[in-house]
Amino acid sequence: MSDAFITRTEIESDGDGSLDGQRIAVKDNISTEGTRTTCGSAMLAEYVPPYDATVIERLKASGATIVGKTNMDEFGMGTTTESSHFGPTTNPVDEERVPGGSSGGSAAAVAAGEADLALGTDTGGSVRCPAAFCGVVGIKPTYGLVSRYGLVAYANSLEQVGPLAPTVEKAAELLDVIAGPDERDATTRSEGADTDYASAADGDIDGTTIGVLTDLVDGADERVAAVFEERIAELEDRGAELREIELDSLAHAVRAYYVIAMSEASSNLARFDGVRYGISGGFDGDWNDAFARAREAGFGSEVKRRVLLGTYALSAGYHDKYYEKAQDTRAWIKQEFDAAFEEADVLASPTMPVLPPKLGESLEDPLQHYLMDANTVPVNLADLPAISVPAGTADGLPVGAQFVGPAFGERAVIRAASALE
Repeated sequence: MSDAFITRTEIESDGDGSLDGQRIAVKDNISTEGTRTTCGSAMLAEYVPPYDATVIERLKASGATIVGKTNMDEFGMGTTTESSHFGPTTNPVDEERVPGGSSGGSAAAVAAGEADLALGTDTGGSVRCPAAFCGVVGIKPTYGLVSRYGLVAYANSLEQVGPLAPTVEKAAELLDVIAGPDERDATTRSEGADTDYASAADGDIDGTTIGVLTDLVDGADERVAAVFEERIAELEDRGAELREIELDSLAHAVRAYYVIAMSEASSNLARFDGVRYGISGGFDGDWNDAFARAREAGFGSEVKRRVLLGTYALSAGYHDKYYEKAQDTRAWIKQEFDAAFEEADVLASPTMPVLPPKLGESLEDPLQHYLMDANTVPVNLADLPAISVPAGTADGLPVGAQFVGPAFGERAVIRAASALE
């Protein structure tokens, strides 16, 4: 029994389909009717949703059995799954190390064989990071391809539900099930809804132009970069064309991402006040005191840090200085990605610039913790699809390669990843 799950359960399917007999683990910020959904937080430790998220409805209709709700960084805020109220999850590859985050429980469950497939959510890399650290496959879909109805919001404009699996084809099969528009989520699009993603995992890379994001390779640990460069070179031998691409905007992506994400978190988490949602602060005549007590007891330190910083960034006098500039940077990143896709079919980089840290190692310095997201957050800011696929190992630890595609270009990244696999 691993520490990948917060709640073990068995939610049976109510239909037959492509996932018949498959055991699915679900990140604990996705609503499951009658089964508690905690978001890894004391604030929601006993919350039981009265409805299923759209992705859960689609899983059940496809024949899948949901075997549990997986551990995660509290409200998705973290890169190691150590900020969970329920304690950290360990990496099945090396139990002294983190599994990545915030979907660490989902990746660990797949890597340990406790689930055939899993769902995570990716706000700034939270599917791809644990996929890379645990040696499995993770897909971050194009924003709008998968419904967010029933997902407990952290940062609405950035996050997407995505699959984790042992192989590219299996991840694509799960994406086939959950993709498509939803009348309950106005951000979903009809584009890509009827695409057969699994059939793209054919390994045919001949004639594909791969743009190597040199800024992200140069910034990676040399052991990670060496594994990535060796595997990408193999694709050139099989008919791909490699092209070096520099994007000046990427140097500013982490700063822009955290301003935007924390600002949206400040707004979204305002509902957890002990009255509408969350544990009670006890009313003694002053509602402000009651709210403060509920949030003091219910939120962990990382959530408090991000809510405070987001509130500050949105406050009078600072909105233009921080939030507006971050949105300008986001637009610049989108423009540079668009230009890059005029030169290449897909873009490639190491998924994570570092090897999985040891438990507790990255918590002492929040800024260094945030910088681990440097290779993944640009994709979310630009609303693009990306996949992390195992590329090999360094010092016995997994290294992931990331492929990024144009909007609704999931088939292109799935094909490239399957070739590397």
